[in-house]
Amino acid sequence: MNPYILAILLFGLGLGTTITFASSHWLLAWMGLEMNTLAIIPLMAQHHHPRAIEATTKYFLTQAAAAATLLFASVTNAWLTGQWEIQQITHPLPSTMITLALALKIGLAPLHAWLPEVLQGLDLTTGLILSTWQKLAPFALILQVQPSNSTLLIILGLTSALIGGWGGLNQTQLRKILAYSSIAHLGWMMLVLQFSPSLTLLTLLTYFVMTFSTFLMFKLNKSTNINTLGTSWTKAPALTALGPLILLSLGGLPPLTGFMPKWLILQELAKQGLAPTATLAALSALLSLYFYLRLSYAMSLTISPNNLTGTTPWRFPSTQLTFPLATSAAMTICLLPLTPAISALLTP
Repeated sequence: MNPYILAILLFGLGLGTTITFASSHWLLAWMGLEMNTLAIIPLMAQHHHPRAIEATTKYFLTQAAAAATLLFASVTNAWLTGQWEIQQITHPLPSTMITLALALKIGLAPLHAWLPEVLQGLDLTTGLILSTWQKLAPFALILQVQPSNSTLLIILGLTSALIGGWGGLNQTQLRKILAYSSIAHLGWMMLVLQFSPSLTLLTLLTYFVMTFSTFLMFKLNKSTNINTLGTSWTKAPALTALGPLILLSLGGLPPLTGFMPKWLILQELAKQGLAPTATLAALSALLSLYFYLRLSYAMSLTISPNNLTGTTPWRFPSTQLTFPLATSAAMTICLLPLTPAISALLTP
């Protein structure tokens, strides 16, 4: 892609998110979301592969449906209450519609079916943008709306955590596994949103760091399915040793960074008297942990002298910068001891 066009598209992505962040009026927020969608579509379709075009079409139709629902709900709210302010959603009908539209935008279950299919059709770099940056603007709106219907958030959160764990069990494609991982993590964020928005933000940022490491690791290894992970030790033995730690951190295993948000969320849910919800969420984390363990096994325990399930491909020297991966991997593995300091910063 022409670097000037790429720069314009990336600028459009940043501008759309910034407009949504800065807006207090529903029309401006909607405009920012639309700019975001339109800027990423050429990036998704840039390889002109039929699978990429199909994924782009699915993404566009889904986002258009969510944006139309959002606009309809905000107009309904203005009709019922006379308010266009984002934080003035008082009527339950537009509040529920807006929550569901934003859930569709970020891929919360049961509105999640588009996310694994779309992510599977993209290259790893665009998939990383879709899994991280594209979630910021809708999340800012969800945090501002703070839906009065708390039961809806708990249902969305629990369903996402369970389906995110369940759906990834039988997958062999890494991008689909990361999509289900995204659904599960978003479910955890939704569970605690109404009780502690700052904890939701911490979980989102931790998820971004861990996902960034995982995508960059797969990109360095040029891996898109489980079989190719088994041959990654020939390319980057040090990264193959760190890979399982990054994956297990994404699964939330102590003493790695990914345990911190799960621990704090379970503690908060127990404080709010939602012990059954916390138990279900913890059990769903075991499902996710299973497929991360599968990836770790394929990456580090199928090396010689065991029989490899895949053949070693011809590899050219990688041109990818290793500093971003090194930094994010260190954060993914080593931040748990800072939990007391981080939680002290979060408490108002």
